[in-house]
This record gives sequence, C-alpha cells and structure tokens, in this order.
Amino acid sequence: MESESNNKVSNGLDGSTGAESMARRGNTCELILRVVALALTVAAAIVLGVDKQTKVVPIQIAPTLPTVNIAAQAKWHYLSALVYAVVANIIASIYAAISIVIMLGSRKGKSSTRLGQMVGVVDLLMVGLLFSANGAALAIGLMGYKGNSHVRWNKVCNVFDKFCDQVAVSILLSLLAALAFTASVAITLLKFHKRFASKS
Repeated sequence: MESESNNKVSNGLDGSTGAESMARRGNTCELILRVVALALTVAAAIVLGVDKQTKVVPIQIAPTLPTVNIAAQAKWHYLSALVYAVVANIIASIYAAISIVIMLGSRKGKSSTRLGQMVGVVDLLMVGLLFSANGAALAIGLMGYKGNSHVRWNKVCNVFDKFCDQVAVSILLSLLAALAFTASVAITLLKFHKRFASKS
C-alpha cells in the first residue's frame, strides 16, 4: 500500500507534476509570443522607416498659366503620427528582446515572482503604446486615403499609392505585435492566478 501511494505521488497524481507541466507549456507559449512580437515590431519599424515615394505632380498656379510639373516627395518623418509609430515599434522591439533574455535567464535559475509581475506590467504598457501609435497612424492614414472635405484636406493616397500601402502594411504588422503582447499578458495573469490559487 505504501509503495502504491509513493507511485501515485511520483506519477504526479497529486497534481504537482501536472501543474509544473502546464507552467512549462505556458512559459514556452509566452516565449514564442515574445519572439513573434519582436519580429513583428522590427518589421513594422523597418517597413515604415524606409517608406518614401517621389511623384511628379502637375500644379496650376493660375488659370491663365500652364500647369507646372513639380516633383513631390512623401516621407514618413513628414507626419508626426508616423514618427510616433516608428518610435513606438522600436521601443516595443527593444523591450521584447530584453524580455526574451529575462525569460531565458529565469529558466536556468529560480524565477522571481516580483520580476514576473514587473514584466507583466511592462507588457501591458507595450500593449497601450502600440495600440495608441497604431491608432494615430491609422487616423492619418485614413485621412490620406479619403481626405476631409470639412477642412479641405485632399486625399493623397491616389497619388502616393506605394507610400500609403507601406503605411498600411506597417500598421497591420504592429497591430499583430500588439495582439501578441496582449496574449502574453493573458498568459502571465493566468499563471499568477494559478499560483495564488494553489497557495490558498
């Protein structure tokens, strides 16, 4: 009877081995999400950071004068919302790289609850940062696609189509990175919930 009881404990029927296995799976998923977030934020920053387009635009100064062809440029740093988006993605990518190093280090040693809480809080900050940057970039992007007749802002994406397409791709990549950070926050909260539930 005693040997059977020991076998049950060693086989994890008391739940300890299962909890450790779930924790390992959660850590692996979280690590994958951070790698994905790192790749997406780096890609979003690069796609937007190299975005520029030059087009020859006909301009008529006066009705009696002929049109003049002028080379016009569209660059990402001409718009503060896009500058904010690039900077936000760079910050998020640097943090993602640091958090990956922290996670790999905590696997080798004993993980700290306080460190895990700090990482979870900064994850949440990254979610807010990326969503706010994407919202600003999306607002100015829609202005470029549709214009605004109320303030007489003409649409420009019919001229700078390549530029606007790259902005759209960058926003999509950054939104996916924000979702990856959101999933990481959810996993962190779930881990802490299980940890504190097991103690109570």
